[in-house]
Amino acid sequence: QLQLVESGGGLVQPGGSLRLSCAASGFNLAAYIVGWFRQAPGKEREGILCTESNGSTNYTDAVKGRFTVSRDLAKNTVYLQMNNLQPEDTGIYYCAAEGTLKCPRDFEIYEIIGLVYDAWGQGTQVTVSS
Repeated sequence: QLQLVESGGGLVQPGGSLRLSCAASGFNLAAYIVGWFRQAPGKEREGILCTESNGSTNYTDAVKGRFTVSRDLAKNTVYLQMNNLQPEDTGIYYCAAEGTLKCPRDFEIYEIIGLVYDAWGQGTQVTVSS
């Protein structure tokens, strides 16, 4: 069964950093696109990036330059390095995987592309507060 597990969330002050992990089991992440989503308190879920197996990645303007995604194929894990975190980054972060080779054009809009993903993690809480 396809499964993803997120970890690495926590409480940080503005300007701090966190690294989130998305560990896969039951399938090989090397053959999947991976998306990251977040849901702020009282807000709808939004996509923040989508990365392909060749490393090509699309980031939203809100996170570009601060967040970086990478893959460790040996560990079957995707990492999200988040730097210079701000209070507006607070929310639950989810990873998702899907077996096509290309990221969807509308990767930011969960309501449109959320159903295309084959596996979802349970989420990890990120809180940025002074």
